[in-house]
Amino acid sequence: MKHLRWLVVSLVSFATIINYIDRTALSVMWPSVAADLGMDSHDYANIMSVFLIAYAVGQAVFGKIFDAVGTRIGFLLSIVVWSISIALHAVATSVASFSLFRILLGFGEAGNWPGATKANAEWFPIRERALAQGIFGAGASMGSIIAPPLVAALYAFFGWQATFIIVASLGFVWLIPWLIVYKCGPDAHPWITEEERQYILTGQKAVELDDKIDELKVDEYVPTLKELLSHRQSWSVILGRFFIEPIWWLFVAWLPLYLNDKFGFDVKEIGASAWIPYVGAAIGAIFGGWLSGRLIQRGWSVNKARKSVVALGGICMLPALLATSVASHPMVAMGLIAIILFGFQTAINNIQTLPSDYFSGKSVASLAGISGAVGVVSVITAIQIVPIITQDGTHYLPFFILGASLVPLMLLAVLVVGGKIKPVRRKS
Repeated sequence: MKHLRWLVVSLVSFATIINYIDRTALSVMWPSVAADLGMDSHDYANIMSVFLIAYAVGQAVFGKIFDAVGTRIGFLLSIVVWSISIALHAVATSVASFSLFRILLGFGEAGNWPGATKANAEWFPIRERALAQGIFGAGASMGSIIAPPLVAALYAFFGWQATFIIVASLGFVWLIPWLIVYKCGPDAHPWITEEERQYILTGQKAVELDDKIDELKVDEYVPTLKELLSHRQSWSVILGRFFIEPIWWLFVAWLPLYLNDKFGFDVKEIGASAWIPYVGAAIGAIFGGWLSGRLIQRGWSVNKARKSVVALGGICMLPALLATSVASHPMVAMGLIAIILFGFQTAINNIQTLPSDYFSGKSVASLAGISGAVGVVSVITAIQIVPIITQDGTHYLPFFILGASLVPLMLLAVLVVGGKIKPVRRKS
């Protein structure tokens, strides 16, 4: 089969779409769920926070799991856990039961990210990794585009309990093609052409000529956890994720509530419009990955290409966040948020590629998991303070100022802390 690597990344992207449909279902239906069960925005913030705590733990744990059992079985474990947990939402009747099932959901869904990063490192040469990460990232955006109208339609026909069960079935359906296609990595996969195998494996060993690094030594260096955290490059990824992740999650978690609080949208109106900003996110995911790959093909170093695209994403986000803070019309706000999420995806897919730029082998998923877990810590903090700074949804100016303040910190972490983007050598 020609171009097998693109089929693999497409399957990972579809898994991410399902991931986001499942996690977004509660926020889309929250006005109805809250009315039925007598909950408020503080209850929602608490439910989201326990989800994110489990999500943080799950990223670190699943990073190790994927490195231990491989990508095929790692995804199997992850998606079975999260699909069962979203189905259990149908029987939730209180903050406590929703919190318990969100913990299971967060832990299971977390595996998708270190798993995708590992699949990317296994199946793509360096020059194509950001584009592959962009396709995977576009799955998150497409899930957020599909989820509001899909969930709202299912809710209208079946109610919120049945909707959770229906969306849970998507994960089990996805497992069928995954287990058929993803038999192993490209080095031994029976379906791959020899030409594609060599293209992938040779491209993974490429390093910048001016670095004069021995390729064999780079490939052999698999640091321990302590060694991994001793490198400034690791902290560049960790801090970059710490500062940028809340920008995405502020909208994933609060956009439906923002539309309800600020403009009085009900579930149907949320379903009809909340997907719009994620079109910008989907475009940004593909664009950011394509652009860095294109720049590398044109002779730019990995360092210059990655950092330039991350900086471009920051330039898009910062003014749009400030402008949205004073937007008074819902469609103007939707357009500006689309620009914010375009910039976010342009930047994040290159940041998520950095673990495979710096390290190889079993270090990639571990660093991706650790950085994702640390990123969630800042997200939990942001989620908890949103009801406070917005005065229970009556004043959203501080919400957008908070997001804007994180952009320069993210740029400092990625552009300065890690130094030059190149393979890390063992410390002598």
